[in-house]
Amino acid sequence: MRTLSSSGNSSRYSRSFDLPEPSRDPPLYGAAGGAMLPVYLNDLRKSVKSDEMVEVTLELDVNSVVLCSVAPTAAAEEEPPVFNNGFLARSTSAATRLRRMFSWRRTASARTSTSDAEDQHQTAVATAREMMKMKTKMMRNKSSAQRALGGLRFISKSTTAGESDPNALWKQVEARFAVLAKDGLLYRQDFGECIGMADSKEFALGVFDALARRRRQKTGGITKAELHDFWLQISDHSFDARLQIFFDMADVNGDGKITRDEVQELIMLSASANKLSNLKERADEYASLIMEELDPERLGYIELWQLETLLLQREDYMNYSRPLSTTSVGWKRSFGSQIINKIASPLFDNWQRGWILLLWILAMAGLFTWKFLQYRQKAAFQIMGHCLTTAKGAAETLKFNMALILLPVCRNILTWLRSTRARLFIPFDDNINFHKVIACAIVVGVVVHAGIHITCDFPRLVRSTPEKFALIASDFGGKKPTYTSLLAGVIGCTGIAMVVLMVITFTLATRSFRKKGVKLPPPLNKLTGFNAFWYSHHLLGVVYVLLLIHGTSLFLVHKWYQKTTWMYISAPLLLYLAERSLRTCRSEHYAVRILKVSVLPGGVFTLVMAKPNGFKYKSGQYVFLQCPAISSFEWHPFSLTSAPGDNYLSVHIRTVGDWTKELKRVFTENNSSTSVIGRAKFGSLGNVNQAGLPKLLVDGPYGAPAQAYQNYDVLLLVGLGIGATPFISILKDLLNNTKSEDQLDSNTDTSQSDESSTSFASSTDTSVGKKKPQKIRSAHLYWVTREPGSFEWFKGVMNEVAEIDHKGQIEMHNYLTSVYEEGDARSTLITMVQALNHAKHGVDILSGTRVRTHFARPNWREVFNKIASKHPCSTVGVFYCGMPILAKELKKLSQELTYKTSTRFEFHKEYF
Repeated sequence: MRTLSSSGNSSRYSRSFDLPEPSRDPPLYGAAGGAMLPVYLNDLRKSVKSDEMVEVTLELDVNSVVLCSVAPTAAAEEEPPVFNNGFLARSTSAATRLRRMFSWRRTASARTSTSDAEDQHQTAVATAREMMKMKTKMMRNKSSAQRALGGLRFISKSTTAGESDPNALWKQVEARFAVLAKDGLLYRQDFGECIGMADSKEFALGVFDALARRRRQKTGGITKAELHDFWLQISDHSFDARLQIFFDMADVNGDGKITRDEVQELIMLSASANKLSNLKERADEYASLIMEELDPERLGYIELWQLETLLLQREDYMNYSRPLSTTSVGWKRSFGSQIINKIASPLFDNWQRGWILLLWILAMAGLFTWKFLQYRQKAAFQIMGHCLTTAKGAAETLKFNMALILLPVCRNILTWLRSTRARLFIPFDDNINFHKVIACAIVVGVVVHAGIHITCDFPRLVRSTPEKFALIASDFGGKKPTYTSLLAGVIGCTGIAMVVLMVITFTLATRSFRKKGVKLPPPLNKLTGFNAFWYSHHLLGVVYVLLLIHGTSLFLVHKWYQKTTWMYISAPLLLYLAERSLRTCRSEHYAVRILKVSVLPGGVFTLVMAKPNGFKYKSGQYVFLQCPAISSFEWHPFSLTSAPGDNYLSVHIRTVGDWTKELKRVFTENNSSTSVIGRAKFGSLGNVNQAGLPKLLVDGPYGAPAQAYQNYDVLLLVGLGIGATPFISILKDLLNNTKSEDQLDSNTDTSQSDESSTSFASSTDTSVGKKKPQKIRSAHLYWVTREPGSFEWFKGVMNEVAEIDHKGQIEMHNYLTSVYEEGDARSTLITMVQALNHAKHGVDILSGTRVRTHFARPNWREVFNKIASKHPCSTVGVFYCGMPILAKELKKLSQELTYKTSTRFEFHKEYF
């Protein structure tokens, strides 16, 4: 083929091909002037001899193919002319046939409309559609088609609450019919609720209307028998039956054809059922996309088999979301090794927690025993007996725990220790859990100590005989105390005050109060929430002062070195106070300059700040923010979404409380010049006018579980909603490293190209000997969110991953839980549009990126199995940030797959 000329949108080219003998049969290529032209020409070449050649010149335009000329080839022109049945005769007839074949593809100015040409065109189109219809039937035998045949379910998990028995399902429908029916009839508007589609009634109405049209039923109500017939149809396991219902929902007039407007209406119905407002607004565009794919002849309608074709080819369209690397098969352990591993793995997973808890329990037991035995030797034991020894033993553990409870919340010290070898044997991720465990031990100690004193020690002392009291009279100034004087004294008052303050603090720190699970009437409702928890915790400062007074006013101990309370708490208390002072001083130094404030969908906004001098952090860490204009006492933690290599700091903040809502207001509403409505573009930071902006203080960075990602070859990152923030920083860090490696490789290739072969060999040997082996990390991010607008939060990062990560180091999987699971009839059309749009434009319709959005929730067992198969004999770091409920399932799967496969999963979690 050679090109003769080209200009604008059209081009002229010629190609030599063989020409068959004339045939009276109609052409079998309905689109010979378009996509089927190469097939047509190829068939011609196969059917004739090599010396029967012509040169055909065509003019191609966007919407037309014009036959310009048909001439003999150069080789043929040298031969003598052949008349009648010779070559020129065939060329003449060929020109006539080709002009007739392509006449329907000409432009309006070039087209000559004849009834014969139109008839041939209609015949060609019909023939082409019949061929495609036959091809669709043949496609059903493919494995991908078999998977597609399992889809398009009207009765799914969301409508049956997990029930699978058909009889049990129908009984549930019967029960709802009995409640909803009026005068024995179930009306159209109640059909959705009756069959389990209460949350998508518009879609259920479409199903009702489609089934009613089959029965030619125009009434708005159906009997129980008719409902049963409807139920049998929508619960039919046959794919053809489900496909026919789906087709009938769009085919409103029942003519067996779906027009573009009917496709658009069905898209809007599906978008409404899945609460996708953006998709609903673009239904017109997506309807055109489907018609363009299924109706290339532009007849203006599609038929049932064409819709089936699109469903069966869904797997082919969706291949873009699958990783390009091949999956390896992980070997399974033998039965004996599984048994051994099942016993050893829990010990290995929990040995850090185990030895810490064991050491702590042994320390308390030792202190209790030591004090118990010490007071058995005192004269007071003759009066108060084991009540005294038990109370004093509990007091000793209380002093120890009141000192120890401060250490897990010394964040700066823990952050530093995370970077040392101490992380190998101390579980720093469980610092808050250990803090809570110690608090529980303090509660037990207070109950035992105070309870025994009030109910046992004091009554025995008051009722003691003068002879026995004489043994300890010197400890009380020679005067026997009364019960009231014991409670009203310094020891009694400080003890009672500490108990009251601890009850308040510990109660407001419980999850039900902290998360506003307890509903109280105003003004008591202010006792719930984070603010109440935060401020009440500062009451413990008073408790420590009272504890020092209480510990220095003992009745039975008089020497200062025997009053050990100050010995226990002085060092941890000074350490904690030094930490708080450091936070205050450092936050003043880290008063940041705001570069950008972006308001994002889903009640989220992002702050982009100038990076303070000397501020160093790791991906996965977090900072505390304080805005003195809102509160001079409140500090709130937020994960950093910027990477360590960036020259700025960024945080994404979800407005879920009073403080975050106020922070958004002071940075957006009052200062319109600083607000950028839309997506945050990290690469285009502008200069913001700082005049009138409130002061923002930053304290940190602080260690978090996610910062340990560098210890693993393979990462499984799971984020729920805003919980994806620490992992975005990790992905950006991996991308920055990829850029650096690519640049280094490019520089290395350039330098090596200038060297001779001898010097190349020697330099290669030297570089190999000096180069450090680097870990090749594979990161799998699973982001689960409820709102499609959430994808705007990190859209830039997702696009950057798709553009830069050519090695396939990062796999991103977005899951939208507001859309029904794949295979549900309510999401089937959305899946089609999603596949077609990505195949044509390379963009996902929901996330607006090249990363495919999956529907409903992930099958976590399948996720773990795939990673175990892809990375055998590897250690996978599983990092989770989200609600606690999913953490249990992920931890269980991590342990289970570690037992069963050669891949080891180590689970880390943090909650928001």
